[in-house]
Amino acid sequence: MDNYQHAHRARIGVLIPSTNTGVEYDLQKINLDGLTWHPSRIWIEIPDWADESERSGDDFNTVFERFLDALRVEMPISIRNILSARITHLMLGMSAETFWGGLDGNIAFEKGIQDRIGGLGLTTGAGATRDALHRFGAKKISVITPYPPIGDDNVERFFNDIGFEVKAIKGLASPSATAIARISIPMVMDAIREIDGGDVDAIIQCGTNLSTVDIFPTMEHWLQKPVIPINIACVWHALRACGIHDTIIGKGRLLEEF
Repeated sequence: MDNYQHAHRARIGVLIPSTNTGVEYDLQKINLDGLTWHPSRIWIEIPDWADESERSGDDFNTVFERFLDALRVEMPISIRNILSARITHLMLGMSAETFWGGLDGNIAFEKGIQDRIGGLGLTTGAGATRDALHRFGAKKISVITPYPPIGDDNVERFFNDIGFEVKAIKGLASPSATAIARISIPMVMDAIREIDGGDVDAIIQCGTNLSTVDIFPTMEHWLQKPVIPINIACVWHALRACGIHDTIIGKGRLLEEF
């Protein structure tokens, strides 16, 4: 047995953008004996994309890419900090970066992190949603995101690259990183209605600062199909990678069935 008495099952490090308030809200709902979550913040230099676009004169998509570039520069510091807790697994609490550049971009991004963490297990939003969709046997999917169009394009490219047919994607185009957490439940539900259809096997929600854990389990009953928040997919992936196979009720089919 691990001699960390309060965390003998797993100590999962979580990299979270400094602007993000959604990930920890969701993590606080997953409270298992012997498991601890250890967030490490990544400094966000460009949190307000709309204001930066107006100030610089650059289009919204260009500002969003610059935001991601700045985040990547800060990530090694956050990784260094969280490794000092002797974590047993690393989970990324951000998602856009993991889809960027499609499958090739995802592979390069994950390799860069894996090189820094050595033999530790790694959970990313792209990888977790891929594995979740495979568990459900889904082939045709729809996606909602809080991103501008360039973010949606990269998400769609990733899923197409790995063999899924994206029937529809709805970007809610949040004006800032913090505003993602203020997207309303009615907006999310309207987006789900818009992208759902009889030929859609499953629905994915990207954007870790958009918490949908309180409504998606109910929507799965309503739509009679998997409706998967990216945070829950990441939690599921990280737990299972750590050998924790508890059945967790009320947080969606993924944690109940697999």
